[in-house]
Amino acid sequence: MSILKGIRVIDCGTYIAGPAAASILSDFGAEVIKVEYPRGGDPYRRLGAVPGMPVSSHNYCWILDARNRRSLALDLSREEGGVVLGKLVASADVFITNFQPDLVARFRMSYEDLSAVNPRLIYAYVTGYGEQGGEAGKPGYDTTAYWARSGLMGLMHNADTEPTLAPAGFGDHPTATSLFGAIMLGLYQRERTGKGARVSTSLMASGAWSNSCQIQAAHCGAEFPPQRTRNTTINPLVNHYVTRDGFRFILCCLDPRQDWPRLCHALGFREMIGNPCFHTFKARTEHSRELIELLDRVIGALDMAQCAKLFKEHGVVWGPVPTPVEVAQDQQMQGNGVFPEVDQVEGGPLRTVDSPMRVDGVEKRKPTMAPEIGQHSREILLELGYSEEEFAALVAAGAVAA
Repeated sequence: MSILKGIRVIDCGTYIAGPAAASILSDFGAEVIKVEYPRGGDPYRRLGAVPGMPVSSHNYCWILDARNRRSLALDLSREEGGVVLGKLVASADVFITNFQPDLVARFRMSYEDLSAVNPRLIYAYVTGYGEQGGEAGKPGYDTTAYWARSGLMGLMHNADTEPTLAPAGFGDHPTATSLFGAIMLGLYQRERTGKGARVSTSLMASGAWSNSCQIQAAHCGAEFPPQRTRNTTINPLVNHYVTRDGFRFILCCLDPRQDWPRLCHALGFREMIGNPCFHTFKARTEHSRELIELLDRVIGALDMAQCAKLFKEHGVVWGPVPTPVEVAQDQQMQGNGVFPEVDQVEGGPLRTVDSPMRVDGVEKRKPTMAPEIGQHSREILLELGYSEEEFAALVAAGAVAA
């Protein structure tokens, strides 16, 4: 059984956060109709071609975030396009957009406009910086509104390096998960009241939530330690190391009393347990450079398989630091259904990344390939009651493309 079977979602957003929320809904059975501009479509279709992005013959960004939906190419600047949207909204349960306020007003697609057509509509709005204050309506991508504005970018660097950029979509997908939660709350409220609702989130708010431990510390007047380097870190037992065969991993030993003896037993230097330079957390911080040099030397003489076996035997917490190519081959992720196979792929099997939630007893939808621009315009309009002649007239007028 698909939980959201029978729920119709209109994805009238661009780029990632809003459309990705629609993808999560589709994973659980919702029908999603993508509304996009006839000439060029959603600009997200072209993100993978931006210099510096990974090069592939597949449109990988679009495959990921536009799966499981039909495309309606509709020119909302034309009166006829607005009429079509109104009919579509009348049949929908959820409407998602991230359009700037001026476009929302111009296309008459505010919550007030659309709820007048469909009072049971859940209207989901995602912004860069929220809807109040001096920066309401300010354009923003996840790089600016999520990664930089939240303080994450300012944190993620060593003392001897500059702040780093986040990967594409880094903040959009957490924001999409937030929007998905807001939509489900809206649908739940509708079950109780029979009425629709307007729900929202922002890249900025999602970024603050992701960085909330540090921000809460600031609210509590905390004094922040200065940035350090890998070789002068406060806790050498939470640090990354490289094995003899070139595998990088990170230790995460947080128990100041138990983890040091465990690590010493695992790596074969029991005599170091009581060493006054290392036997307390304070001592390990004061002598972090020496301890990191020791761990580099000992770990650098072992293969990853040896380290993994020793860490398992002695209860040492660690994790690999793989590349994206290595992650795509991760057997633990594959075994947990993180990378489902995409249906309807020409030229062989292709996998994608699943949304990160499950419900026992519920089978998620097998992902289907993302659509071409206007691939389903004709069938959608016929479903809305348009005749073949009326559809042809809309195409001729430039309001619809197929």
